[in-house]
Amino acid sequence: MRTPLSRIRGLGAAHHGTEHFWQQRVTAAANVLLLVVLIGIMVTLVGSTHATVVATLSKPLVAVLLVAAIISVSIHMRLGMQIIIEDYVHTPFRKVVLLMLNTFFTWGVALTCIYAVLKISFGL
Repeated sequence: MRTPLSRIRGLGAAHHGTEHFWQQRVTAAANVLLLVVLIGIMVTLVGSTHATVVATLSKPLVAVLLVAAIISVSIHMRLGMQIIIEDYVHTPFRKVVLLMLNTFFTWGVALTCIYAVLKISFGL
């Protein structure tokens, strides 16, 4: 039961809690699987020549795994920072600005990393 004051303030549940909860859990599980595989690939490349590393990263399966890891880690990072911002920033203006910066930063990092993977993969 909501009081009249709480209805006026409009501070109630956003009804996105379980969606974010599951997104974060799914991306965490994907991160574990993808990063274990990618760390294994990187360990096998220790001491290899530049040409060998580029040849390995140019393989379609490795490139797809790298892009999938970048996307999963980026989504997980954005969700985690969003929760921190929503919980600990109390000024509405700052909260909106920080949430926007969080999204822009995440997109920037993800697109830069994906561009680098595609550049290596296609040999540009």
